[in-house]
Amino acid sequence: MINFFLTWLLAAIALSITAYLVPGLDLDSWQAAAVGAIVMGLVNAILTLPLTLLTLGLFLFAVNAISLYLVAEFTPGFTINGFWPALWGSIVLSLVSWGMSQIANQAE
Repeated sequence: MINFFLTWLLAAIALSITAYLVPGLDLDSWQAAAVGAIVMGLVNAILTLPLTLLTLGLFLFAVNAISLYLVAEFTPGFTINGFWPALWGSIVLSLVSWGMSQIANQAE
């Protein structure tokens, strides 16, 4: 159970960092980041994995951008101003999440 909360917290922090770094991604509050992290997990489980398998990973960046855009649509306080910020946001979010997971794994 602690791993779930730690993963959720790290995802919310990664989303906040991404919104700070990428112009066109806006988070109104930390609550929006927390809800966005939950919605992001659901969208990834329901949509991203099947689409990635269907396209054999060839359109992974576009699928992630669409997924991030869907997260913004379902999360109050989180907005994305177009496809390009969503694309850059998905790339930055992937890198930030990867870096944070590396740091978390080192701490174990």
